Amino acid sequence: MAKEVKTNAMRMLDRAKISYGVINYDCVDFIDGVHVAEKTGAPVEQSFKTLVMRGKSGQYYVCVLPVAAEVDLKKAARMMEEKSLEMLHVKDINKVTGYVRGGCSPLGMKKLFPTVIHESAREYDRIYISGGRIGTTIVVAPEPLAELTGAKFADITVVA
Repeated sequence: MAKEVKTNAMRMLDRAKISYGVINYDCVDFIDGVHVAEKTGAPVEQSFKTLVMRGKSGQYYVCVLPVAAEVDLKKAARMMEEKSLEMLHVKDINKVTGYVRGGCSPLGMKKLFPTVIHESAREYDRIYISGGRIGTTIVVAPEPLAELTGAKFADITVVA
């Protein structure tokens, strides 16, 4: 049996001795988080995506929110104490984070950026996040994830 190749996100969890699970799925190109949840059988409401933003100051920020939700840039900017935020352009994701679109994890980026996890994550014993590459999902408890990333919990989504 082949040894599983660890991602930076997994190595970070291992070093911190945080328990987690891994779900691998067949996928060559980017698919959105709702489709990943459906493909892996993960509950959509417990599946979270990682978005990277750039503030007016030039600082980068990470927002972790439910896959079916949309980030409220004004709420997120207030949380980060920025005048405004904009999504990081797809072409810059790898340069800034070390990850690719669809495989961006809040763990193991090139640098640790200020992070906010949507408050709904606290409702669950575990959440599903990107494992650090396309085709890999990590299952982890939200509190240890927040501790490891230095994240705050807050409402950063658009109200439907």
